[in-house]
Amino acid sequence: MVGRYVKFSARAGHGDVLADLMLDVARSLRGTDGCELYAINRAAEESDVVWVTELWRDQEAVEASLAVLQTEAGTTRLGEVMALLDGPPERIDLQPLGGVGLPDVR
Repeated sequence: MVGRYVKFSARAGHGDVLADLMLDVARSLRGTDGCELYAINRAAEESDVVWVTELWRDQEAVEASLAVLQTEAGTTRLGEVMALLDGPPERIDLQPLGGVGLPDVR
């Protein structure tokens, strides 16, 4: 399995718009083969910070999902998100080990 936390910091006052766009991205991933979790979260004390929690079956599923970014709609959506950001997204790669809702991987 592949896991990630991705932190998106919006320009001041744009957190709600960013959150809505990221929720649209999450909805578009429903039914995507290999996408186990794509959760959109807001930092409790930082209204302009949105975290995405991702869990994928494997790296191949991650790569296949990125193909949508090569479409016109994907390029447009990416541009909308990037225009709201105060800097590049920060990504933390994870190695899922198991837990509630997850098989034991170790």
